[in-house]
Amino acid sequence: MRRFILSVAASALLLAADAFAADTLFVREKQVPVLIEREDNVLFELKLTATSAQRLDEVVLDLGPQTNVKHIRAIKLYYGGTETRTSRKDAFHPIDYISSMDPGNTLKANPSYSICKSRVRRPGSHLVLKAEQPLFPGINYFWISVEMKHRKARLADVVTATLSGAVVDGTPAAVATVSPKGIVHRMGVGVRKAGDDGSKAYRIPGLVTTNKGTLLAVYDVRYNNSKDLQEHIDIGLSRSTDGGRTWEKMRRPISFGEWGGLPQAQNGAGDPAILVDRETGDAWIASIWTHGMGVATAWWSTVPGISPDYTAQLVMVKSSDDGKTWSRPVSVTPQIKDSTWAFFFQGPGRGITTSDGTIVFASQYTEFDAGRTPHAGIIYSKDHGRTWNRHVAAKDSTTEAQVAELSDGTLMLNMRDNRGGSRSIATTQDLGRTWTEHPTSRSALREPVCMASLISVKAEENVLGRHILLFSNPDTVRGRNHITIKASLDDGMTWKEADQVLLDEDEGWGYSCLTMVDPETVGILYESSVAHMTFQTVPLRDIVKEL
Repeated sequence: MRRFILSVAASALLLAADAFAADTLFVREKQVPVLIEREDNVLFELKLTATSAQRLDEVVLDLGPQTNVKHIRAIKLYYGGTETRTSRKDAFHPIDYISSMDPGNTLKANPSYSICKSRVRRPGSHLVLKAEQPLFPGINYFWISVEMKHRKARLADVVTATLSGAVVDGTPAAVATVSPKGIVHRMGVGVRKAGDDGSKAYRIPGLVTTNKGTLLAVYDVRYNNSKDLQEHIDIGLSRSTDGGRTWEKMRRPISFGEWGGLPQAQNGAGDPAILVDRETGDAWIASIWTHGMGVATAWWSTVPGISPDYTAQLVMVKSSDDGKTWSRPVSVTPQIKDSTWAFFFQGPGRGITTSDGTIVFASQYTEFDAGRTPHAGIIYSKDHGRTWNRHVAAKDSTTEAQVAELSDGTLMLNMRDNRGGSRSIATTQDLGRTWTEHPTSRSALREPVCMASLISVKAEENVLGRHILLFSNPDTVRGRNHITIKASLDDGMTWKEADQVLLDEDEGWGYSCLTMVDPETVGILYESSVAHMTFQTVPLRDIVKEL
C-alpha cells in the first residue's frame, strides 16, 4: 500500500506541474544499493522540463547526520541529456546510466549516456554542485552520483541526503520531490558482476554462515549467457572471513567439464543450495546436473528414469574445512527420486540443520505430463549426509521453496507458487510424511512468481532475544523489483509493515538468500539491479522495529 500511495502522489505532482512555478525541478531519490567498489552510484534522478528556462546553474545537496562523509570520495552531478516529447510522464531517465549487465562496464557511468558537470571531492555535509548546463527545449535529465572510498567504506555505512535547492537562470527554482522521505542508502558489495572471471552472467544465490563465522556464497556461473540449464554452467563459491566486506577468489566446487565426452554446455550444473551441518561443521552444496539433452531447456527435456543419460541428477559435494576445499560430486538421485518423475532436484538457496541434528534441503519435482506439473517438498538426512530420504510433496504447482524450523520444532516450507500473486506455505511435524496448509498460505506474502528466502533465527542467537523468521523476495506482483527483507515474531502468522526494510526498488532477476552474519546483523546475497550477486548487511534492529 505504501508504494501505491507514493506512486499516486508522484504522478499527481508530475501531472500537476503547471501548479508549480514554471520549470519546476522534479527530484526522485533512488532506493538502490551503493556498491563501495563502484565509481558511480545513483542517489538522485532529476527532471526539468524547460519551457522558458535557459540554464540550470546549480543544485544544493545536504548530507544527513548518519552519513560518514570521511568515507565518501566524491559526489558528482551528471547531465543525462534530453528526451522525446512523447516520453512517459513518470520517466526520470532515458537509459540506465550505469550498466549491471554489460561485462566489463559495471563500475562507472557510461560516458556515452551522460556528461559529468561537477565533482566535489571529499565533500562536507553541505555542498553545491555546479551545473552551468544550457537546457534543451523540453525534457532535461540530470542525476547525482556518490563514490565511496573503497578501502575505508564499510558495509555498516549509510548515506542520507536531501536535495535542498536549485538555481535556474540565476534564480532559486521550485523543487518538487516525488519519492518518500527517510530513504537510507545502504552500502553493498558486488560479489559477482557481469564479465567477472570471463562469465557473462551469475545467477541463483545461496548463502550460509559456517560454525566459524565464515560466509559461504554459492551461485550459477553462466559462461555464455543468462539462460537456465541446459547450458555451460558451473557452481561457483565465494568465501568471506570478514563479514562480507571482502571475498576470496572464486572457487568452482561443482564443474563437470566434458564428462562422458560431451561438450561443457551439455554437462551443466545449476540452481545450488547450501547448508551447514551444525553438529559436524561440514558444509554441503546440492545442485542439479544435466548430461546430454543437446542444448534444449532441461525443464522440458529431462525424462523419467534414474540414469544420467535419461534424467537430471541431484548431486552433492561436502567441505570439512570451512569451505576451502570440496569433495567430488556424488549423485543421490538413485536414493530419492521416483523413477516415474521427469525432473527432481533441490530448492535453490539454503538448507537447515534442525534442533535434533537432521539436515534438510527443500526439493521439487515435475510430473511427466504435458504441463510438467511441479511439486515442492523436502529431502533430509539423519546420518550427516551419508543417506538421504524424502516423503510426499507439500503442494502442486509449486517450485523453488525454502524450509525453516519454527519455535516448536515444526518445519515450515515457503514455496514459489506458479499461480502467481503470493507464496504458498505449508508445515510438517514428521519430515514431510504429512503436510498442513498454513493459515497465511496464498495471502500473507505477495510475489511475482520468483524464488525467495526464509530463515529462522533462535532467540538465544540474536540480539533481540526473540525467535524470529526473516523473509526476502521482490515485494510486488509485477516484475522483480522492490527487494525487501521482512520479519515475523510469531512464527509467520503476521508480517507487520513496520518490520521490514526495502533494499532495491529497481528491476533485477530478483532471487535472494539470507543468513545471520552475527547476532546483530542480517546478511543478504541477491540478484540486484546493480550487480548480478550483491551482498548487503542490515542491522536486525533496523528490520524489527516493533517489539
